[in-house]
Amino acid sequence: MFASSSLDEYQTALPGIQLKTLCHGEKTHMVQFLLQGGFDLPMHSHPHEQTGYLISGHMILTISGKPHDVHPGDSWCIPADTPHGAKIIADSVVVEVFSPVREDYLDK
Repeated sequence: MFASSSLDEYQTALPGIQLKTLCHGEKTHMVQFLLQGGFDLPMHSHPHEQTGYLISGHMILTISGKPHDVHPGDSWCIPADTPHGAKIIADSVVVEVFSPVREDYLDK
């Protein structure tokens, strides 16, 4: 799969959180998130391993109860079924890769 960049393909996942699939294969799924400062991503878990990279912005990412002060250039890997959430301090851009593919994000 090859995908060209476009700014008009974002979908709202939650208030203050937009996402779009950048591309996906058989086993991995790359997603870009636009996160609005002042909003929270509630604690949750899912059966997908999740690897992320903060392109811009600032957030506090909590993984298994441990908060991480995340700045541009920082990255993380969250094992499957691990509770995690985020407090979005400033408008942020994040790219994350999920494995297996997030079927629930394919329509977004």
